Amino acid sequence: MTDFAAARRMMVDGQIRTNDVTDLRLTAAMLEVPRERFVLPALAPLAYLDLDAPVSESGAARRLLKPMVLAKLIQAADVGENDRVLDVACATGYSSAVLARLAATVVALEEDAALARRASETLRATRNITIATGTLMAGWPAAAPYDVIVLNGATEIVPQTLLRQLKDGGRLVCVLGNGPAGTAMLYCRSGEEFGGRPIFDATAPVLPGFVKPPAFAF
Repeated sequence: MTDFAAARRMMVDGQIRTNDVTDLRLTAAMLEVPRERFVLPALAPLAYLDLDAPVSESGAARRLLKPMVLAKLIQAADVGENDRVLDVACATGYSSAVLARLAATVVALEEDAALARRASETLRATRNITIATGTLMAGWPAAAPYDVIVLNGATEIVPQTLLRQLKDGGRLVCVLGNGPAGTAMLYCRSGEEFGGRPIFDATAPVLPGFVKPPAFAF
């Protein structure tokens, strides 16, 4: 039988801390949240490996981000204890559970109804998380503006609709690009202006709705 507590410690020590994640609140949260509860039951022994863990039983290739990628994105977003966070593509809710230990409130957005139900069941005891079901690309304007938006996957386009749901001074983190050329990005809002900068190389599955439209060829 897998010792999940030991696997969790190894994940944090071997994947998180060794990749310049120094936020003690964040590492504590990742030590507390049982990632094995958020993956497919048959894959629970693989929950703490350095991979994007499958969570969907359907044909949709939905996955949890690699622990290191998720941790570095959240650290870059500088989540404060009074922040309102939008967690886009929360899937089964692992990232939301981590964020809920750092922020005041988390809106966990998922468009796959089956994944949203699993997130609701797993997170029902976490009072500062609201599960929202809707189109990922549209965000969740009903609870905007947000201090932080986390996009749990890759986008081939700059997510302008999500950026407009940030507060002045708000931050959005995501992986921009498809395949090995992907880059983790930090976007910040200042008034009506948005600026972005690369923070580290990263790969992640491209999320539904975030695919670049095909270029027209003559």
